[in-house]
Amino acid sequence: MHVLPLDKNKYQGVEIVVSYCTDSYYDVLQNRDGFKLTLKKRDMPEEKHYSDTLFSEWLDDPVAFGAFEDNKLIGIVEGSPETWNNRFRINNIVVFDPSCRNKGIGTKLIYSIYKEAVKSGARMIVLETQSCNKKAIDFYMKHGFSLIGLDMYAYSNEDPEKHEVRLEMGKRLF
Repeated sequence: MHVLPLDKNKYQGVEIVVSYCTDSYYDVLQNRDGFKLTLKKRDMPEEKHYSDTLFSEWLDDPVAFGAFEDNKLIGIVEGSPETWNNRFRINNIVVFDPSCRNKGIGTKLIYSIYKEAVKSGARMIVLETQSCNKKAIDFYMKHGFSLIGLDMYAYSNEDPEKHEVRLEMGKRLF
């Protein structure tokens, strides 16, 4: 398996589909003292899917890396600088085939984008995930990320009930 930079000319506009199965979620409750996150098990595992486009035009100077095995793209990471606040945002990170997960591919991808963030001079690297994606949250925490914010209604007016609250995670670089 090799991680290589993706050619923007070749991959711009390519749709990626992200899928994962979740058997738990972080319940996000607001109270007068702030917010409380409590890990809860689902009654039944739930499949989640979303799609995105690589090198979207709204991104400022995006970069992406692909994990390849036998010339087949098995995972990607994409990021871009946020120059207005000197942070570097991971826009997408995914290992497509669930049977390829937990084999170090995600770690190699995140280190590739991490090096790019350091090279850019950014003060932090940040990303978003959902409160229902416990495996991703665990992965990010394993790599030094922590919760830096949340948005109760980023995706819909039913996010808390759907247990899909947007979580912002970040890691200081300097």
